[in-house]
Amino acid sequence: MSKVLCIIPARGGSKRIPRKNIKDFMGKPMIAYAIQNAIASQCFDEIMVSTDSQEIAQIAIKYGAKVPFMRSENTSNDYATTSEVLLEVLQRYNEKGKVFDNLCCIYPCVPFLTSDILKEAFTIFCQTDCDT
Repeated sequence: MSKVLCIIPARGGSKRIPRKNIKDFMGKPMIAYAIQNAIASQCFDEIMVSTDSQEIAQIAIKYGAKVPFMRSENTSNDYATTSEVLLEVLQRYNEKGKVFDNLCCIYPCVPFLTSDILKEAFTIFCQTDCDT
């Protein structure tokens, strides 16, 4: 059985909407929706948040995600790409001896994402010849 990692990239330095990843939306921080639906989907062996913010890390852990390490300065600036963040996470896990066969990136501000959508997408991914 393949091991699947869910990465939720949540930088603390949002410019247009400060603190957007943890802003309250209908009674919960925005990032809580991504975490809770990732958990409910049961598609992932591990759900982690890549962040440079202690506040985001605490909220992520409260809602059930792992934050095994903090994001580096190189991937915390305005110019870092999502790909760079994902590669950094995979490298850090590899250094700890943890290897995953597949990964899923879920952005933190997705209050209308559901576990059913994630399950359906994962099923399509597994049943086709997709690599991304």
